[in-house]
Amino acid sequence: MAAEKGSAFLLKLSDGGDPATFDTVAGLRTTQMSINAEPVVTTNKDSAGWREILSEAGTRSVSVSGAGVFNGSAAETRLKAHALGGTVAAYRLTFESGEMLSGPFLVTRLDYAGDFGGERTYTLSLESAGPVVAA
Repeated sequence: MAAEKGSAFLLKLSDGGDPATFDTVAGLRTTQMSINAEPVVTTNKDSAGWREILSEAGTRSVSVSGAGVFNGSAAETRLKAHALGGTVAAYRLTFESGEMLSGPFLVTRLDYAGDFGGERTYTLSLESAGPVVAA
């Protein structure tokens, strides 16, 4: 697999239409994704002292975070509305290779900051609210 540019790792938000159009959350300088799994431990007296985990069980989730410069894009406006309303919406992560992951996410944190003489910035955190699949 070839190296990929971080600038091509994009977070996109659905416009809610049918079919959906995904707009890039503009202004992001960093984007991070974590795939998480809570195991179901099945260790017992016959495990010979080794932990055993049940395959394909437990709770899986995807966490996304990002930070960037506020620029007032339509996607940023929708993201803020979802954060204020506690609304789950469709998001897509795209990579330079063309790979995509899509699913429902909840904005769990949205912070704004601004220094005198500097730009207004924001950070965000999203948590999956259902299956996240390769699109």
